[in-house]
Amino acid sequence: MSEPRGRRHNRHPPFLLYGVLCFCAGFVMYMAGVLLVFPRYLLQQHALLDPVAEMLVWYSGIPILGGVALALFDLLYLLQLKKPNVPVRFEPVRKRRVTVALTAYNDETSIGGAVEDFLHHPLVERVIVVSNNSTDRTIAVAEKAGAIALDELAPGYGRCVFRCLTEAVKYDDTDFVVLCEGDDTFRAYDIEKLLAYAPHADIVNGTRTVEPLRQYLTQLSTFIFYGNLFVGKLLEAKHLGRGTITDVGTTYKLCRRRELVGLLDKLNPAVNLEFNAHFLDVALASGLVLLECPITFHPRVGASKGGNVNNWRGLAVGSRMIFGLLSDWRRVA
Repeated sequence: MSEPRGRRHNRHPPFLLYGVLCFCAGFVMYMAGVLLVFPRYLLQQHALLDPVAEMLVWYSGIPILGGVALALFDLLYLLQLKKPNVPVRFEPVRKRRVTVALTAYNDETSIGGAVEDFLHHPLVERVIVVSNNSTDRTIAVAEKAGAIALDELAPGYGRCVFRCLTEAVKYDDTDFVVLCEGDDTFRAYDIEKLLAYAPHADIVNGTRTVEPLRQYLTQLSTFIFYGNLFVGKLLEAKHLGRGTITDVGTTYKLCRRRELVGLLDKLNPAVNLEFNAHFLDVALASGLVLLECPITFHPRVGASKGGNVNNWRGLAVGSRMIFGLLSDWRRVA
């Protein structure tokens, strides 16, 4: 049986999150002061830049020491109050069949293969495809492949995911909803792995961070890979003691339908490309149990349209994720 909701989550300030960001800000200040040595000497701008460099190096110690103090206070004192004092979760899976919901945007070249891959899996009851106002034949191809195809006219990745989840929970003959993308970057065979973790969690988040399971040439560049890991650790710091998080950008996850019904009311579909981080943050804040499961990751078919288009866009999306974590998503949408 699942543990009582009221015992799961104690609300305390995320001092570790603040501490890590303070430390990073101080380190950036320090490095900026050190690197000013080049324009100071190469351009002979000592009178102008020497005081700036000195100020940056000296005052960088304030956020660095402050960050360390906040982190230690959270880890050495508050962690014992934040970590739920409950037994390890184990709720046997009675019905293993799942409803799969795929997001799609101009994925005409990939959606057919993705739908067929999931439909051929013996544990998949149905596949729902939600097109985010695609201008190509995405819906027609999805229907031909056997999916229940719908069109979400409101633009934005968050609205497309929200529509996927909303449609999927309407089917009460399956206890689990699998959220994924229709770009062929994920495989249906990983459903078995996600379900293996299901007795211990409300949400099983597929992580793409295990190197042997990740094909090298994908849209997940080295910068985006480690940036995604960094934001995942910030989310982990915000909910200290509640989970281990290495991938906030993955779109492959398994959710208990029962818990998802209540979670939908707390989500903001107006959050765009940062929606996966928003989803995980709100789920943890709601007291749900989150686990990560290693999954395989493959090159997508067609052009990327999300946060992985290039490193600059990845940086922008990651920055908005961090701002969302700090502001509880009040001003991100």
